[in-house]
Amino acid sequence: MDIIGKRYWFFGLSLLIIIPGLIALGLGGMKPGIDFTGGSLIEVQFDSGAAPEPQAVRQTVQEVVGEDVIVQSSGASGVLIKLKPIDEATQQEILTSLRKDYGAVTVLQFESVGPAMGNEVAQRAAGAVALASVAIALYVTYAFRRVPNPFRFGIAAIASLVHDVLLLLGLEAMLGLFLGWEADALFLTAVLTVIGFSVHDTIVVFDRIRENQTLHRRIPFETVVNHSIVQTLDRSINTTLTVLLTLFALALFGGATTRHFIVILLIGMFSGTYSSVFNAAAILVVWENRDWQRWFRRRPAQSSPS
Repeated sequence: MDIIGKRYWFFGLSLLIIIPGLIALGLGGMKPGIDFTGGSLIEVQFDSGAAPEPQAVRQTVQEVVGEDVIVQSSGASGVLIKLKPIDEATQQEILTSLRKDYGAVTVLQFESVGPAMGNEVAQRAAGAVALASVAIALYVTYAFRRVPNPFRFGIAAIASLVHDVLLLLGLEAMLGLFLGWEADALFLTAVLTVIGFSVHDTIVVFDRIRENQTLHRRIPFETVVNHSIVQTLDRSINTTLTVLLTLFALALFGGATTRHFIVILLIGMFSGTYSSVFNAAAILVVWENRDWQRWFRRRPAQSSPS
């Protein structure tokens, strides 16, 4: 199985997935949730057993607060209401209007985040991802210090990590653009979880490369890397499938409140395995062979037959 020989096909596939997401990101598809922008969230359940249409609930709430709000379904009998920061008195006015129009309701969740706190959360989120990236690069470089050019392993691990982060950001932007999904604290949690999983899988492949470099010193580096990927492929696929099947079941039956988080995790775990197997190790080969020196080299003209 010549995985490394087809590395540019896998690079191209990654770009084919990431570029549309970046376009959606540029079009403003990423919609920060109240965790980052500030606001209030009310989750209510209608005791009648069936929730009214979100548009009808939205109109009822807007009559109370006088501003635009976002209403989403939450299961068969509940809705999520997202609006500007409100106090306890305004919350009670909203509940009174809902009970007047739709009967008895039960508050399942109410939380409010101020704009200043939301801005602080956004800054800490960016800082957490940056700090995690630097720490991972340093750790991987140290762990592989006994092989030639250990810093390449650290940089390749970060490149794989960036691949996964860009894919998830683009996915979130497309979901926000077409489905109105918002990036909240759970989205950040999913991204950080995927980062950890992706690096873990990458280190497994890199560790096998290190072992095979010691055992097969005379074999070309590209061959050693390809052999190492094939050796770890079964383990990577089996481990990922176990996680993906569990997440898929949670996405189907876990309820609307956690579905966004589970979907991001589901795609992120798949992306983490893909980048570890088909991208991270391939970057080492590109660097070792210095492929970029012949990317723009003009091909020699073929001599015409005499």
